[in-house]
Amino acid sequence: MKQPNAWNPRWRLLACAAPAAVFFAAFWLLPVVRLLTLPASKGWSTYFAVLTDSRYLQSMANTVALSVAVTLATLVLGAAVGIYLARHAFAGKRMLLSLLTLPLSFPGVIIGFFVILLGGRQGLVADIGDSLFGQRITFAYGLLGLFLAYLYFSLPRAIATYAAAAEAMNMQLEEAARSLGASRLRVARDVWMPELAPTTLACGAILFATSMGAFGTAFTLASKFEVIPITIYNEFTNYANFALAASLSIALGLVTWLVLFAARRFGANPVAR
Repeated sequence: MKQPNAWNPRWRLLACAAPAAVFFAAFWLLPVVRLLTLPASKGWSTYFAVLTDSRYLQSMANTVALSVAVTLATLVLGAAVGIYLARHAFAGKRMLLSLLTLPLSFPGVIIGFFVILLGGRQGLVADIGDSLFGQRITFAYGLLGLFLAYLYFSLPRAIATYAAAAEAMNMQLEEAARSLGASRLRVARDVWMPELAPTTLACGAILFATSMGAFGTAFTLASKFEVIPITIYNEFTNYANFALAASLSIALGLVTWLVLFAARRFGANPVAR
């Protein structure tokens, strides 16, 4: 007897995919559509609030500048530490790598708390400054505190990424360059940098996106330096301005998406660069 269509492999595949499709529509597609259409309820000009209002523009500029600075510093330090760990063997190397990547297990709020313990009003630096100069020195709640917290949060990702990439490098190219009399600086410029360029581009894009959207750390520390995630939070929590919060969210998503798109575009076609 011929089996009913319900037992056809195509129907079984559709039956298995249906829950995933429902989940995708309910928890991603519908919220995104709602987010994109919400600003229109207050007028089409709401979509451009981040460009027309100086406060929101300053918040976005602060976020982009901070994210760029953190990304560049993280790439430099992460590359130096990651390559060194990949190229040198010593006792306790695995333990050191584990300790360096330990912050990956901490949420942003705890990272912010660490910075407060170091540079807050009751922190270590404040106690030392009070003992030496009679003045409590704090840096946790401004730009420096956010920068150090973001760097602390991002650095383990860069170290792990560069360590893995350096271990996979083609050592024959470096040996050939050295055999031709290339200096260490020339080897780094002509061998290491081209080999690690895709890793740098991809890692930099992820670090930038992570810094742009970081909330827990900013929520803990950003009392003197406003970033766009905190601005969005204030708009829909304190002022119930959901349309404007949606507009700022779209702007944040566009900036981050453009950077990720550029990284994929140029990272997939090194010749074009």
